[in-house]
This record gives sequence, structure tokens and C-alpha cells, in this order.
Amino acid sequence: MPNSTSRNWIRVDLFGGSCDRWIKCSLVAASLAISAQAKADYRVNVGDVLEVAVAGVPELRQRAPVQMDGNISLPLVGTLPASGLALPEIRAKIGAALKSKIFRQRTADGREAVIVIDPDEVTATVAEYRPVYVNGDVSKPGEYPYRPAGTVRQLVAMAGGYDIMRIRMNNPYLESADLRSEYGSLWTEFAKEQARMWRIKTELGEGAQLNPGSMADVPVVRSAISEIVHAETEYLKTKQNDYQQEKMFLQRGVRQGDDEIRVLSEQQKKEEEGFQSDLDELQKATDLYGKGALTSPRVTDARRAVLLSSTRKLQTSAQLLQVKKQQDDFARRLAKLDDQRKLDLLRELQDTSVKLNQIREKLQSVGEKLQYTAMVRSQLTRGSGNKPEIAIVRKGDKGPERIVASEDSELQPGDAVDVSLQYQDRPDAPARRLSNSNIPSGADAAGNNSLRVGSR
Repeated sequence: MPNSTSRNWIRVDLFGGSCDRWIKCSLVAASLAISAQAKADYRVNVGDVLEVAVAGVPELRQRAPVQMDGNISLPLVGTLPASGLALPEIRAKIGAALKSKIFRQRTADGREAVIVIDPDEVTATVAEYRPVYVNGDVSKPGEYPYRPAGTVRQLVAMAGGYDIMRIRMNNPYLESADLRSEYGSLWTEFAKEQARMWRIKTELGEGAQLNPGSMADVPVVRSAISEIVHAETEYLKTKQNDYQQEKMFLQRGVRQGDDEIRVLSEQQKKEEEGFQSDLDELQKATDLYGKGALTSPRVTDARRAVLLSSTRKLQTSAQLLQVKKQQDDFARRLAKLDDQRKLDLLRELQDTSVKLNQIREKLQSVGEKLQYTAMVRSQLTRGSGNKPEIAIVRKGDKGPERIVASEDSELQPGDAVDVSLQYQDRPDAPARRLSNSNIPSGADAAGNNSLRVGSR
């Protein structure tokens, strides 16, 4: 406490109560002077509602809103400019206009009395001031009626008090639980896709064998990682076994086709020789029959033998063509097997890479949300330790002015108040983006060591 004998400090009583704080005289005087000057210099503006009355003439009491053009309309007076004028100036203008008017008033006994209005009998007050507005971290932002000598603290109270969660998010504790669940699920999906990619690369001959240790940095429990790796390993064995069986089947088909073609080719050769022999026999029988040395039944038997050998020859040729066609099909499938398998694996690898990138982006997003919820929750835990930033936007002679204010700053009609609650633990820089090759752990991504899912 300053020395009580210092000439720059005095002890004062504010609002009839004892104040234990020592305040500089110059600051108190300046504050009171500014407040009194602001009230005395208040000028009517568009949106205010004036109430004009004349002493002894209740019929002339009238409320007149200040129109968009800055004028007011009154009986016996007409239209008068009001915007930008102080109340004494408006009162003087109304009094001067009524001074030249004669008002006839009917008395209780039915007679008419002529009343001459004295300008001093005219009063003009502000019945309704322009509303004030509040925006930002309050429960119910919007428009509120102005109350003379009202402060920012009172306006915030009418707006339901401070609320850091109005726009930003729902309950941070519930939101954090949902985000943690989503975060853990995303890491599990990431581990599955990573194992799938390694399995594809192994099939392509580009990667090493899968093992749980290769995913030690993934924040998922070791048992889950082991199950994922085991499933991919078994799937890899099954696919490779199926591939080998398919290849062996096609190779066996090609070999069997070669054997069948060789046998049928030999049979076709023999059938050709038999056909030629039968044909020669038919020719001899025909010659002898023509000389009368052979009967007709023998010629008929020779013709039947030629027809039978010709049929067998055609059947063997057709069967040989069918076996060659089947062998060509097996050979084509065998040649295409490796290329088609590689194409399928490359397509699967591309889909896996795209999905991994999508999971990385989601992990980045959820990690930033978790970091934010942790920050908001920390803010709520500390309570009202942080003071809000308050600014008043007020229309002045040179246009809107932004005034840094406090909760005890006095408002004027038409003021717009911006309220912003600040966080003490706000990070200096945004969260680091996740790269394709380096995914930070759950603690790094969300700024909280408890984000790691399970234990390893």
C-alpha cells in the first residue's frame, strides 16, 4: 500500500461504502469526468425513440422514433431533424416550433380554451435507446435492450454468461471419449492396411516377411497386432498355395495334351495307312469284278472296309484337333497366370495406398480435435482463471471505432460487444501434418500421453 502521506494518493469512499484500495486522484477524476461527459454529450441517433411532452397538455404527449432519414414526426410540428443532436437541442427545436402554434383544449364543462405553449414547458427524453449487441463466447449472442449506465458485465449476464463451447464443440468430456474411440479404431485400420500392403509387396517379391515387431510404433495392443499379422500371413500362404496349385494344374494339362497329341498323331498315321490299304484292296476287287473273276459281294465288302477306315480316320483327326485346342488353352492360361496375378496385386496395392492416405488424413484430423478438446477441458478444469478479451465497436464521428474494454466498461446505445475467451495452454503452432512415411504416436498427434490405445 502506498504511503498515506503521499500527495498523489488518497483514500476514497465509493458509492457510500468504504473502499480499502488506494487510488490515484487523477485517475478517479479522469474516469468520472469521462463518464459524465459521455452522458452529457449523448446524441440521438437512428433507432432511438423519443418521448415529447408539454406541461399541462397531456394530449401532446407523443413517442416519436428517429427514422432512417434521421427525422422525427410530431403533431402540430411536423418533421424535425433529430439524428446527431443532443436532447437540449431537440427540445429547443420542438419548443420553437410549438411557440408559434395555438392549441385548443376542451375543458370538463365543454368549453374550449386556447393555450399558448411556452418553450420552457416542453420536455424531450429518450424513451427507448438503440439496442446493444453481443457476440462471441457467450451462451446467447444477439440483440439486447440498452439500459442506462449498463456495463459489459451486465450485458454478458443477460446473454447467459460466458460459454466457450457454444460454437466450438459439444461437451468436451463426451466429445473426447468419442474421439479417443475413433482414434483407436483408425490406428487399428491403419495397422490392418499396413499389414495388407506388406503382404502384397511380399507376393510381388518387393518386401520382407510380416512380423509384429515391424509395427512396434503403431499405438495398438501387441495382441491385436499379432492377430493382424497372423491373419495376413495365413492369407498370404493360402494365396501362394492356390497360385502354385493353379500353375501346377495348367502345367499338368499342357503335359497331358502333349502326350495325347503324340498318341493321336501315331493313331492318325496308322489310320491313314489302313485307309490307303483298304482303298487299294477296293481297286483290285473292282478290277477283278470287271474281268468276271470276282463276285459282287466281295466288292461290296471292300467298299465297306474303305468306308469304315475313312470314318475312323476322320474321328481321329477331329479328336486330335480338339486335344490341340485344349492344349493351346492351357498354355495360354499358364502364360497369362503370372501377368494377371501381378496386375491384380498392383491394383490391390494401389487401393491399399489410397486407403492408407485416407486413414492418415483422418488420424491427423482426429488428433487435432483431441488436442483441442484437451485444451478446452483443461480450460474448464481451471475455471475462470483466464480473463476474457472484450472489445466494443462504437460508431463515432469518423466511423466505427474498436475500443478495448473490460467487464466494468460502461456501454452506450448501439454498441456491439465482442467477447473472446483465451486459453492459457493454446499451442504456439498448429499440429504437425502426418507424412506418408512417419505417423506420430497417439500422444504426439493429440498432445496427450493417455491417447495411446492399449499397452504394448
